[in-house]
Amino acid sequence: MKVARVPWMALAMVLLLAGLWAGVVRLGWAWSPLLPTLPMAHGPLMIGGFLGVLIGLERAIGLGRRAAYFVPAAAGVGAVLAASGSGGNIGPLLITLASAGLVMVMAAIWRLQPALYTVVLVLGAMLWAVGNTAWLLGATIPSVTMAWAGFLVLTIAAERLELSRLLRLSRWAVALFVAVVTLVITGALVALVHFESGVRLTALGWLGLGGWLLRFDIASRRVRAGGQARYMAFALLVGYGWLAAGGVIGALLPVGRAGPVYDAFLHTVLVGFVFSMIFAHILIILPAVLGVDVLFRPRFYAHLWLLQGALALRVAGDLGLWWPARMWGGLLTAVVMVVFLVNTLSGVRLRPRLPVSAPVRAQSAGQ
Repeated sequence: MKVARVPWMALAMVLLLAGLWAGVVRLGWAWSPLLPTLPMAHGPLMIGGFLGVLIGLERAIGLGRRAAYFVPAAAGVGAVLAASGSGGNIGPLLITLASAGLVMVMAAIWRLQPALYTVVLVLGAMLWAVGNTAWLLGATIPSVTMAWAGFLVLTIAAERLELSRLLRLSRWAVALFVAVVTLVITGALVALVHFESGVRLTALGWLGLGGWLLRFDIASRRVRAGGQARYMAFALLVGYGWLAAGGVIGALLPVGRAGPVYDAFLHTVLVGFVFSMIFAHILIILPAVLGVDVLFRPRFYAHLWLLQGALALRVAGDLGLWWPARMWGGLLTAVVMVVFLVNTLSGVRLRPRLPVSAPVRAQSAGQ
């Protein structure tokens, strides 16, 4: 087990739980906010904090350079300061610096592996940096949310494109991928100056990308397998469905900067898509990050399907203006995240240490 990396994962989990608590309070549940500034920090905690630390840590390990660990460190500390309301703009500044650092990390990865998917990784990190810079300079969170969401969507899409290379995609399929990614990027940038137009473009990009992944991603072929492969495929496919659903909502309905449609539009993607991807990839992420094995168990389907039900209830409450459904759907989503953490940790198994060879033991004894 990579013991030195445990504190990073622990920090990510703490930020996740804090973000979930903030989200539940924002929904209207009469719980203590713990800190007066916590509810308003829901977005920065989840995206800049939890996911910033997680993605930053994963990339730092992949690059293998100590300097790259600045990204998860700055993102984590910045999220804590933003949530606590202390330090003025130091929290947003640190998160902005973390995103700039991630751009450099992704660029280094691109130089090592020049390919379309690494280009998209760089562009995703740049969107996060642009959104954070605008936030630091005073832009409202709704204005920068398209850029924040674009960072996550493009990062995931790039990783799936890398795996789809095994299918030998046709030129027109690759061209279509580039077109929908361009829409996502354009929409995020336009939203910074004209929110409504940016949302429409982003929504079309999400819809197109969701459809592309459903059609071309390797998950559509792995769903017929068994065990862990089938579970991961189901998680991926339902996530792609939520991404497309978010696109439909944003393309057809007046989203606005707040309110139930805005809530449904964002959470179909930031919960339905992003967390379904996390549920699928955690079986790969933890072994790579911590050097442990996560044994697949059929009970993993519990948190996967409960998430879909809870989110469907929330979205139905949003679009049907049924506030109890919205509140309960949000609360159940938070509960599902805790179930996910418990289920995942229960499947963790430490890898046995390799026995020291006889020559090495003899040499050590001689010393």
